[in-house]
Amino acid sequence: MQSDELANLAISLLTTVSILVVISIGLAVVFGMMGVINLAHGEFLMLGAFFTLSGQRAGLNIWLAMLVAALGVGVVGLAVERLLVQFLYGRLAATMLATWGLSLILVQTVVLIYGPTTQGIPTPLGSMKIGGYSVSEYNLVLIAAAISLLGLVYWVFTRTRYGTMARAVTQLPNMAASLGINAKGVNMLTFGFGAMLAGAGGALLAPVAGVVPGMGQAYVGRAFMTVIVGGPGVLTGTASSAGLLGSVDSIVSNLTTSFLGTAALLVVAIVLLRVLPTGISGRTGRQL
Repeated sequence: MQSDELANLAISLLTTVSILVVISIGLAVVFGMMGVINLAHGEFLMLGAFFTLSGQRAGLNIWLAMLVAALGVGVVGLAVERLLVQFLYGRLAATMLATWGLSLILVQTVVLIYGPTTQGIPTPLGSMKIGGYSVSEYNLVLIAAAISLLGLVYWVFTRTRYGTMARAVTQLPNMAASLGINAKGVNMLTFGFGAMLAGAGGALLAPVAGVVPGMGQAYVGRAFMTVIVGGPGVLTGTASSAGLLGSVDSIVSNLTTSFLGTAALLVVAIVLLRVLPTGISGRTGRQL
């Protein structure tokens, strides 16, 4: 195998892994830190894409539009937590039903505003040549963005006062309460932060996917699979799971077809959960 072919395969593999990271990291924060199964996660991704589209139509630079979109979805997440999720902590079935209903409402709201047709956002940057292969430079942006989001989550939860309180509320709620930590406020910020990360994922996907009201359904399954296989570790679990599943998907897809790549990803996920029921990071007991 020639060096240019190897380089092309490496970029393709890293891009697939990066996409799994950007669509999953927000869900990992909400599920791993709070234990909330948010079935509207795909719609948060979708909102990130549509907010980016709106920002571009308003004349914003694509990169600024993505940033504004992520922050906008974060605000939506804060509102959802205050108006809905805060009343459902510890009630798994009720939370799943409520967030599923929320996902339907969000999709129909976007259909009313934007219509049901697919919207397009031009892929920024151009392409570069690697031997006989042409590779989109935006793939490198996705790889850098995935690393940056993982770094942001690490910094927030290990280097900030809020991160310390969030981990305390999650791991030792009684002790956190005795120390006077406002658990309600911390939970609101954590859910909003997870929503912001989901919005960033949707914004990053907007140039490479059709921006359509139902687009979240195409990614939410993979996001949940990545998070569950990763286990409770928000960073260690998500990164290792995305790396493994993304590698399997990319390698099999390049050797055969994308359908078989997806099938191989599913098979590996099932086997891993059979061998490691608590996920890849479950044995370490780490929450980050």
